[in-house]
Amino acid sequence: MTADLRLNARWLLTMADATATVQENVAVFISNGRIDSIEPQDSTRLAAATIELGQHVLMPGYVNAHGHAAMSLFRGMADDLALMTWLQEHIWPAEGRWVGPEFVYAGTRLAVAEMLKAGTTTFADMYFFPHDAIQASVEAGIRHVSFTPILDFPTNFAANADEYIKKALKLDDKFGKQPLVTLGLGPHAPYTVSDGPLRQIRVIADEKRMPVQIHLHETAFEVEESLQKYGKRPTRRLQELGFLNAQTSCVHMTQIDDSDVEILQHSGASVVHCPESNLKLASGFCPTAKLLAAGVNLGLGTDGAASNNDLNLQGEMKTAAMLAKAVAADAAAVPAAQALYMATHGSARALGIASQTGSIEAGKWADLQAIDMSVLPQQPLFDVISQLVYTDSSRSTSHVWVAGKLLLDQGQLTTIDEDQMIAQAQQWATRIKQG
Repeated sequence: MTADLRLNARWLLTMADATATVQENVAVFISNGRIDSIEPQDSTRLAAATIELGQHVLMPGYVNAHGHAAMSLFRGMADDLALMTWLQEHIWPAEGRWVGPEFVYAGTRLAVAEMLKAGTTTFADMYFFPHDAIQASVEAGIRHVSFTPILDFPTNFAANADEYIKKALKLDDKFGKQPLVTLGLGPHAPYTVSDGPLRQIRVIADEKRMPVQIHLHETAFEVEESLQKYGKRPTRRLQELGFLNAQTSCVHMTQIDDSDVEILQHSGASVVHCPESNLKLASGFCPTAKLLAAGVNLGLGTDGAASNNDLNLQGEMKTAAMLAKAVAADAAAVPAAQALYMATHGSARALGIASQTGSIEAGKWADLQAIDMSVLPQQPLFDVISQLVYTDSSRSTSHVWVAGKLLLDQGQLTTIDEDQMIAQAQQWATRIKQG
């Protein structure tokens, strides 16, 4: 049968597993937005359209497994500060003053534009007014996993945990059947959500088969506070509440010991590693090599642009690989192929969407990126996988497809006006500076 689209590329990485096997001179056929087949380039199969990618790598789009997209409008607003100072004296007051539907919609569009240009096809978001963030994503055509934030205390968005949960469930009315959207629950952290809501979230998530994401063991202060208040470490508390399972992704995990690793190992929960945000806020180091050795699934996230300060998951991948070597004192820790897996299939597994995206396999959505390896920064080329991880290969991302729709064409966004985004971001900066 004739396919909708045929992509011919010099190299193909399917990322179906962590070996990251490189195939050469293959064709990927796409029909109805999904991967139809992978065949040799001498295949006689017909397609309605063909794109010759030349000296490109064709691979899955990156899956950014944790972030706060709208916070792109706070990029660079409060840098070089400790986490709690950054939060309590700068970010939380700014959010109280500015965050609303208009802010979230504009900030999310800015973030989506940035992510698409660097090869990201799916992103997870945990932020207020998720309806507006999802709307911005759907209009742009990117895949979105929405974790509605849930806290015990009031914000501009809701008054208490019960109201946050109700608003999360109400999103199903509009977006529940949208193929680009996965709805989840996002209890902020063990120190901002009490036992009752955590139990309720677990029950709802299990009943509705929703993914859950939580910030966990982000700082030493968080662990010490839990020991004083509950007499146990946060991971142990969540385990005893029955909160941790394979639907749960735990973000950061910089302050963990062997008991925490064992709990994660037996629960099936994933860890989302955000190395650059953790480094910038001096939160600590996630022992990724130890977690991988224990069989824990790892994904990668950028966190928000206010604490990173970019949303380039390729850069996160490079930092994760190099940081792991320093932490483990082992240059072989987290090799390039493993880092690529974390940024694609590993992140998709962490979000509970690996059956839909994260690798190039027949039946999955055609969420792809093409990276030009003929340009100067990629020369000479000895090892494709090493080059993708250890150089800034995101600068060479030329094409991005989500569900077979071309969203980046020769480096140009097709669904977002880049000049308009820049002007709008500058207008918001002026407003925020003027107070």
